[in-house]
Formats: sequence, C-alpha cells, structure tokens
Amino acid sequence: MTLAQPRGLELELMPWRLAVCRLPAGAPEPEWGRRGEFYSLTRTPKELSLVCSQEAVPAGVRHQGGWRAFRVRGVLEFSLTGVLASLAEPLARAGISLFALSTHDTDYLLVQEESLPGAREALKSWGHRVAPAKA
Repeated sequence: MTLAQPRGLELELMPWRLAVCRLPAGAPEPEWGRRGEFYSLTRTPKELSLVCSQEAVPAGVRHQGGWRAFRVRGVLEFSLTGVLASLAEPLARAGISLFALSTHDTDYLLVQEESLPGAREALKSWGHRVAPAKA
C-alpha cells in the first residue's frame, strides 16, 4: 500500500534559533521559555518538553540548541493526510534528523542549523517550495 503524500507544499524558513529543552515532569512552566516569538510546551507524565528561543535557555537546563524551523505556509485541514510523511521522507533519505511540531493550523519542521542546506535541497527534490525567512 502506498501512502498518499502531498507534494508541492510551500515552506518558509523562520528566522528563529531554537533549543529543545527537557525539564522534569513536575516542573512548573518556566517564564523564561515564553520569551521570544515562538515557543511550544508539551507536558507528559514523564517530562516537560519545551521548544523556545535558544538565547532564553538558562545555564544548567538540559537542552539541545542549534535548531531552525521550517513552517508549512497556510492552514492545513485536519482531513489532509501524509503531510509530515512528505516532509520527513526526503529528509530521512538525505540522512537529516528532524523534530516536528504541529499546531492547530500548520506544521513546523525543525532541523539542525548545519543541516539547512541539505534539508532545503532534499525538500525541493520532493517538489516542495522553500522560501527564505522574512526579515
């Protein structure tokens, strides 16, 4: 069975430099994590994960920095299938790791900054369009 994957998605490289942080499950939501234009907070029974501005992360917090985000332009309908697969597959084939986030309206695909040139090329080779970050 072949999975239907949308091609020709429009992506925009966002200007943010992000970090993915891991905090203890019972930790309060950190105020410093809400600094900046973009953040995403996910609590599970085992951890509190935070994606936020790399510059906001205080010393001593477990994190990995150096992430950049591609945003899928437009609003994605919930009935649309295969969106993340159509973004993840070309990156996987190129050996590029990713961290994906979804919001109500769209998806964000995070890759390490040093992988940006390869990620752009891999996504373009799959028929997606990648616009540079707007100033």
